Amino acid sequence: MAYIMVDIESDGPIPGDFSMISFGAVLVNEQLDKTFYGKLKPISDKFIPEALAVSGHSRGETLTFEEPNIVMLNFANWIKEVCKDRPIFISDNNGFDWMFICWYFHHFIGANPFGFSSQNLGSLYKGIEKDTFKTFKHLRKTKHTHNPVDDAKGNAEALLTMKKEFGLKIKF
Repeated sequence: MAYIMVDIESDGPIPGDFSMISFGAVLVNEQLDKTFYGKLKPISDKFIPEALAVSGHSRGETLTFEEPNIVMLNFANWIKEVCKDRPIFISDNNGFDWMFICWYFHHFIGANPFGFSSQNLGSLYKGIEKDTFKTFKHLRKTKHTHNPVDDAKGNAEALLTMKKEFGLKIKF
């Protein structure tokens, strides 16, 4: 399997009414050298200023970003290029990140290369520790900056640490 760690930034809580502003992805391997970064033009006039501020972009700046159909097609092509096996979507908050990525794939290109399921890094770590109060975030090496490539990379580093130090059985 080919694990793709994904992180998204948005200007609101749900896709369709609000927009995915940017996302980052990294193929999980020892090098973490295959990354994707997409910045998407808003699809709605609605946005929550506080949510948008997390992305580090202004509304005016986002209006100059690429059309979502182009970005999603480029992402699908990148996934095909870097994955020699079935791509597996994983993220820190897959309920949120998956919702946007899945919606955008289906809405803009008609299919999701990840299929119909995703995995949650935080839940995986809680299972390893057998403690629902534990968090994996101390395992990140790359600082969590809200640049989605940085954040995906930090989460991928945590997954690699789970394999090396905790004996997680996983194939990359």
